[in-house]
Amino acid sequence: MTAPLRRVLVVAPRPEEAERWRDAGWKAPPDPGRLAAEHEAFRGELEAAGAEVVVAETTAVSGLDAVYPYDPALVTDRGALLLRPGKESRRAEPEALAAAFAAEGIPIAGTVEAPATVEGGDTLWLDSGTLVVGRSYRTNDAGVAALAALLPAVDVLPFDLPHHRGRDELLHLLSVISPLDVDLAVGYPPLMPVRLVELLRELEIGLVEVPDEELPSQGPNVLALAPRVALALEGNPETRRRMERAGVDVRVYRGEELSLKGEGGPTCLTRPILRR
Repeated sequence: MTAPLRRVLVVAPRPEEAERWRDAGWKAPPDPGRLAAEHEAFRGELEAAGAEVVVAETTAVSGLDAVYPYDPALVTDRGALLLRPGKESRRAEPEALAAAFAAEGIPIAGTVEAPATVEGGDTLWLDSGTLVVGRSYRTNDAGVAALAALLPAVDVLPFDLPHHRGRDELLHLLSVISPLDVDLAVGYPPLMPVRLVELLRELEIGLVEVPDEELPSQGPNVLALAPRVALALEGNPETRRRMERAGVDVRVYRGEELSLKGEGGPTCLTRPILRR
């Protein structure tokens, strides 16, 4: 998750879906023009980092949440795994991504079926053979078992996430921690599972701590563009200073419409296809 990002899929928002923001459960109505402009600028940051950006679009079936393609799929060396989102309004998104993957020549390596639910925001690769999975309101026990079955050569490590503000408030694993390098992550320890904190210490992975006031504005949700090169949401100055003190080159994007209203940070806005 921290090797140089070479190829990445994003889903651009159409005005038609922006008008249906309530159906997606967004906190406030996005301005369609500013939403599109922010997404275009976000794509520019990815391209400036050297990534080939593959652009799909939201559809009437996939809805506005489709701008966050990290959740409906997981890309592995064998191809894409189509997940089954815990949020019912997102259940059509994996099929839409499957079409985008087919257009790019990416095979489908497996599919998560009911009653299992898994969202990509609850998955974090510690290395190529170790996948940490957050057991949350969006990822259930059957989902964890499904990932383990689909990835027999991978050590799948589940960790319970806290209740926090309940089922209706989004809390993914990547809401509280993001990798920055093989030996560094950024996160918010008060909401991290104790066993995960202990595992990071055991593996000598340092943690840049996000202050309380920058948790609601996606402070822990940071996309690694390369080792110690990160793309973060504008408006978290203290988290940025702390990452820079740890030797991270931090780049920012504007996301008042794109990220804050839909509660999805830079990682959520991407589905990395190739890192190396």
